[in-house]
Amino acid sequence: MEPIVDFSILPARLRSAERVVTVAVACPADSHTEEVIERSIAEQFARFTLVANTAKADIARRLAADYPDKVTLIVADDDDDAARHAVKEVREGRADVLMKGSLNTDNLLRAVLNKEEGILIKGSVLTHIAVADVPSLNHLLFFSDAAVIPYPTTEQYDAITRYITDTYRSITGGDRPRVALIHCTEKVSEKFPLTLSYEELKANAAAGAYGEVEIGGPMDVKTACDAESGAIKGIASPVVGNANCLIFPDIEAGNTFYKTITLFGGATVAGMLVGTTAPVVVTSRADTADSKFYSLATACLKAINKQ
Repeated sequence: MEPIVDFSILPARLRSAERVVTVAVACPADSHTEEVIERSIAEQFARFTLVANTAKADIARRLAADYPDKVTLIVADDDDDAARHAVKEVREGRADVLMKGSLNTDNLLRAVLNKEEGILIKGSVLTHIAVADVPSLNHLLFFSDAAVIPYPTTEQYDAITRYITDTYRSITGGDRPRVALIHCTEKVSEKFPLTLSYEELKANAAAGAYGEVEIGGPMDVKTACDAESGAIKGIASPVVGNANCLIFPDIEAGNTFYKTITLFGGATVAGMLVGTTAPVVVTSRADTADSKFYSLATACLKAINKQ
C-alpha cells in the first residue's frame, strides 16, 4: 500500500480499513464540530457517541435524530460531567478516539488526567503531535511539541521521539522516519543544554530505541527541510533536506512554527494528544473546519493502526 503523502488520501484509506472507528465527543455544541461529525459520517469511517451538556444539546440532539444508526446521544449535567462521560467511553472500550467539542480544554484534560478514572497510560508522558500538509512538500510533516510540554526534559524528549516515530508509521505507512532535532545552531554546546539532550536521543536511536529511524541535529528547520541549505552549510546527514519529523526545543518554538506555516505557508495542520490509551483530538478554537476534520481523520487512522 502506498504511503500517505497528503491529507486528501486519508478518507479513502480509512474506508479501506473496513473498520468504522467510534469517536466519543465531549460537548458537540459548535458549528465546526457539527461539520466534522457530518463529514466523517458521509465519508463512512466513523460513528459517534455524543456527550452533550444538557444546556447546550441542540446540535447533538439533531445529529442523533438525523443519523440514528451512526450517532448515540448521552446527555450530561454540565461540561465537566460531559468530559467525564466521554473519557469513560474510551476507558471502558466503547470508543476508540476522544474528541473535544466546544468545552474548554482544561475541562477535558481534568477528566483525561484523572488518576483513578482518566486515560493517561501509567508512567507515560502526555504530549501533542501535529501533522502538517504543506503545499510545498511532497510528504506530510510531523512535529512536536507545540501545545503541551513547555520545556521538555531529556526523558520527555525521549518520549516525544518515540511517540512521533510511532505516529508517523501509523499514519503514513512509512517504515523509516527521518527525525530532525531543531535548534538555531548546528553545534552541540553546554551553552545550549538541550543540544546535550539531543546527543542522548541520537545515542538512543543508534541503540535501536526508536526502531528503524534516521535522526540528526541539532539543525534549523530550513536545513532539515531544504537540501540546498544543507549542502551550502556542508552538513552531511540523511535527514538534511529530507526530514519528515521535527522535534522542537520548546513549546514556544513549536507553537510559533505551527501558527506560521498555517498563516503564511498555506498549510493544513492536524493534531492530537498521545500518551493516552487512545488518541485525543484537542484542536484550537481558531483552527479551521478542515483542520479539525483531518485531526479526527489522523487520530482515527492512528487508532486503527495502533503501534
